[in-house]
Amino acid sequence: MNIRFRDETFRGDYSYRNSDATVRRFPFPFGLDEYMYSVNIERHNGGPAGSVYEFAFDIDEHYVAECRDRAITLERDPGRCVSLPHMIDAEWDVLELIMTSLAHDYPDHFGLQCDGARWTWTNRPLGIEQAFVFGDAATLPCPPFEYITRQTQGDFVIMDQRDGDLWADAGMITSQADWSMSFDTGMSFKEWHGPVPRAHEIGVFDRALKYLLMLQLGQPVRRLNWTMTVNPRLDTAPETYPEWGPDRASVRLDNVPDKVHLRVELQALFRLPRSNGVLFSIRCYLASVGDLARYPRWAKRLHRVLRDLPQDLAEYKGLVRYRPTVLEWLSRLDDGAPVAPGTHPE
Repeated sequence: MNIRFRDETFRGDYSYRNSDATVRRFPFPFGLDEYMYSVNIERHNGGPAGSVYEFAFDIDEHYVAECRDRAITLERDPGRCVSLPHMIDAEWDVLELIMTSLAHDYPDHFGLQCDGARWTWTNRPLGIEQAFVFGDAATLPCPPFEYITRQTQGDFVIMDQRDGDLWADAGMITSQADWSMSFDTGMSFKEWHGPVPRAHEIGVFDRALKYLLMLQLGQPVRRLNWTMTVNPRLDTAPETYPEWGPDRASVRLDNVPDKVHLRVELQALFRLPRSNGVLFSIRCYLASVGDLARYPRWAKRLHRVLRDLPQDLAEYKGLVRYRPTVLEWLSRLDDGAPVAPGTHPE
């Protein structure tokens, strides 16, 4: 698989764009005309060829630009990557999982040679070749978790399992939807997800935690989550709110298709072999409203979901200020005709 990587930005001039093929494979999250928070977990052992679900970790045309954007964020705020001292075994687990997956699934771009504990990692898109001793952090330029997640799209949290709970004890978080790893480090599963409205009352997290505590090695699972954002910006952390928060007031009817983006997270969970921890990967995909409107069934469904979204969920997802403007633009594309269940485009 030979991917053509784009030279683009997720800040400043916002030159990020999706090719036609990338729009078509976008993980549109709405299978019905209404939305309510749910666990919606399914197996993550592969998916249709060419889809975002095909491999454990999806690499696409935005790979190089996303790694560059991550490096900018980390240079400004090194605290976006954190790992408590007892998580070192889990760090090596994650490095092994990602390296072996990328080398197997994208052999044109990544390579891994193992001679006992002596490993050589090759990352062709970023021009990296690194020989190191597995298990010896001194042989890498930075800690193992940071090293490999600097070279992978998406955010990552490692949850330590103990005392019948999961604890967010390590993370590389530079493209989150307005939450802070610095604040959440060391929190339990339910504490970490505390701000989500309604989910606790209906028992979503009780069921999710029970399920994840029984997650088996080699049987990863996935789910989709979503929000919206103004401009194709990855770094929408509380720490940088003054840089992106005011953008919400810039939405006008004429700029909705280019400025407003649906932000979908493909969240996958993997049991780790040595540490018995759980890796939580959060892969962010951005598509402008104009991109989505290329497919009438997506435009209609997005209009209906946003129109009928309960107010507390709209507030949680930060949509209140510009939702009426987006709805006005989308309403022109919705003729009211029924849309069959499913997330696929025409």
